[in-house]
Amino acid sequence: MRAFNADNKQPPVTSVARAQSGAAMDRVIEKKILPVKTIGALGMFAFVALLLGLYLWDQANTRSFSIENSRVVVSDVVLGTFDDFIPIRGRVTPLKTVYLDVVEGGQVKQRFVEDGAMVTAGQLLVSLNNTSLQLDVTRNEAMVTEQLNNMRTIELQLEQNRLLHKRNLVEMNYQIKRLTRQVARLANLDNAGVVTKSQLEDAQDELQYYYERREVTLESQSTDARLQETQLVFLQKAGAQLEGSLVLARKNLDSLNVRAPVSGKLSGLDVEVGQSISRGGRLGQIDDPHRHKLRVEVDEFYLGRVDIGQSAHFDRGGQRYRLKVGKIYPQVRNGQFELDLLFEDKEPEDIRRGQTLQSTLTLGDSMSALIIPNGTFFQDTGGNWMFVVNESGTQAVRRNVRLGRRNSKHIEVLDGLEAGERVVTSPYSSFKEMDRLMLTQD
Repeated sequence: MRAFNADNKQPPVTSVARAQSGAAMDRVIEKKILPVKTIGALGMFAFVALLLGLYLWDQANTRSFSIENSRVVVSDVVLGTFDDFIPIRGRVTPLKTVYLDVVEGGQVKQRFVEDGAMVTAGQLLVSLNNTSLQLDVTRNEAMVTEQLNNMRTIELQLEQNRLLHKRNLVEMNYQIKRLTRQVARLANLDNAGVVTKSQLEDAQDELQYYYERREVTLESQSTDARLQETQLVFLQKAGAQLEGSLVLARKNLDSLNVRAPVSGKLSGLDVEVGQSISRGGRLGQIDDPHRHKLRVEVDEFYLGRVDIGQSAHFDRGGQRYRLKVGKIYPQVRNGQFELDLLFEDKEPEDIRRGQTLQSTLTLGDSMSALIIPNGTFFQDTGGNWMFVVNESGTQAVRRNVRLGRRNSKHIEVLDGLEAGERVVTSPYSSFKEMDRLMLTQD
């Protein structure tokens, strides 16, 4: 134990005192907490930075196109009534047309009627001359006549052969009958010893000969009759074919005189005397002057929606005339197909061939639907997407949509748009590759 120093008036420092002294030197440091306002400012700054980054990224990856408001047409998407019809323009054509095509060509010898005249069935219109055809027909007639004569000769020979067999049988039957009586008499005389044995045997041998000859003749007659019957049938068919060929040759010769097959109005007859017409060439046509139909061209978009029997109509002179689809031509040319409209009741009296009439073809019933105005944008997008204008009207964004039926005024909206939205319905040809339109003031 350390001694107390009297000179040093301070008491000795113990370990307890040193601990208390160290505690007096250390102090607790409190963690600083940011104010709420500072945290809010930092969060707002981060949010704005994020929006700015997204905007810059969108601008960098989106194809945009600036265009003035006056150069586009903006339409509203509304809920209304969709009338399922399309306007069509038809050309008046005869209901029935018969074409005048020549069977055999030739040179125009004479013309008996003028184009546009009314003709009756069987009336002679044009006469042609064809020397080569006339010589061929004459030569064919001679050949057919010769073959027919040969056939008749064969038939005569067959008939003569049949008669020869019949005559031989008659002769043999007579000889058998005569020899049978002779053998009977000789047999009686032989029993009486009047004739020799050889005479009786000779008569018996001769009778046997005629019996055997008759059997062979009957067999030959049966075979010849069977073959003759088959050959006659063949010859008769061949004769009929030859006679048909002769008739056809004469008909071809007669076709050089062109006649009207039906009654009607002659049109398209543009031939002159001396003009050469090739084989199968068309001289003109004969139309039904009293009954007509409409030949209509329709956009190929409606090919799957048009069917036989659908109704159509047009107004003329304050009266409505009703028609129906009578025939559809499925061939598509230049993006259109054709169909025939037939009058259901009566037709206007003053219509003429070649005249065009504006009609309406009904495709379905009217119904309530979302609709937008019909525009030329449909040809650019195929109805698969549209530019939708925002609420401020400063830009339009490309959006996938699904459009349905169309008529001359409206297009049915099936999906992708809502009532009250606005869309661009003018042509998209200048910016159809873009994703966004920036609408600027004029």
